[in-house]
Amino acid sequence: ELEKKALGRETLKKYREITLLYDIAEKLTASLDPKEAAQLVVDVAKMLIKADNISVMLKNEESGVFELLASSGRGLHPGEGLKIGIGIAGGVFHSGRAEIVNDISSDDRYVSGAVRVSSLMCAPLKIKDRVIGVIYVSSEERAHYTAEDLKLLSALAFQAAADIENARLYDSLKETFLTTVHILAETIEKRDPYTGGHIKRVMNYSMAVGKELGLPELEMEHLELAAVLHDIGKISIRDSVLLKKGKLTVDEFAEIKMHPIYAEEILDHIKHLKGIIPGVKYHHERYDGSGYPEGLKGNDIDIIARIISVADAFDAMTTDRPYRERMELAEAFEELRANSGTQFDPGVVKAFFTACSENRIPVERQANRKAGSI
Repeated sequence: ELEKKALGRETLKKYREITLLYDIAEKLTASLDPKEAAQLVVDVAKMLIKADNISVMLKNEESGVFELLASSGRGLHPGEGLKIGIGIAGGVFHSGRAEIVNDISSDDRYVSGAVRVSSLMCAPLKIKDRVIGVIYVSSEERAHYTAEDLKLLSALAFQAAADIENARLYDSLKETFLTTVHILAETIEKRDPYTGGHIKRVMNYSMAVGKELGLPELEMEHLELAAVLHDIGKISIRDSVLLKKGKLTVDEFAEIKMHPIYAEEILDHIKHLKGIIPGVKYHHERYDGSGYPEGLKGNDIDIIARIISVADAFDAMTTDRPYRERMELAEAFEELRANSGTQFDPGVVKAFFTACSENRIPVERQANRKAGSI
């Protein structure tokens, strides 16, 4: 009867372990953030293995040292050092084999540090035959880690390795994509020397307002891209119109008003930018419905477009242009207030002023910029 009960407890324990491993496999596959993925691994390790400190460390390809990605307890173990090849973690990284050290005092590879360690386990994060990092668990009191514990840690490390690496690759591709977008926008901007720096300023103003409004992470990402590319449609406008110093004719202004449509046509060909089209296309719509290109009104206008509208107008007012000098800061503020509820969304204007008052929008630099300087 005792044996049956013990077997039942062991079966229940294994079922719990398998369920947790299955659960983390699903979550890791869905995660596209390396640190988030590593933290998931740490959280599950805490539930499966008795340990005071847990660290997930990856090799930094540029510096050649371990980089702490996620941890629990006191995290990284200073006695181990950060350099690849030093200490037990370094040895596991090079050998690619997991290890248990139940009596740390008997292992001369370990150099004592600020964190007390009596027992530890370390498993490599491997993708085929390539080791990208290690997961390291330790106990401050003497533990009796078993081969079963090490097998569990190794299974966790095996599952984690590919997903963390995929998340890192996604992160790298995303950064490359954003860099390419910024370069594209800056290249377009160079057509008009009078608006140098306009894109960066509109992006900074927009992001500050978006943060004040509490936009979720995905919308903030769309806001950044839309702000950077809000004038991309001007690439299709003739220089004789775009750079004209005098007043535009009715036909010329009609051509300028086409740039949001041109922007939609350009962005529609890029899969990863389709989500920002409403923010770019409608940033010249007015809150009272008298804007262009479709005469949308109020909340029918995409929130990203409403934010960019305020940021774009403020920068236009406080920047020297071929056809006029910039406004003083107080005058530009008054214009925003006067047009709140007609041209601009009142909530966005309020968020803009709040961000200004908290110094998250660098308006003083606008006020101090000399005429003609960008």
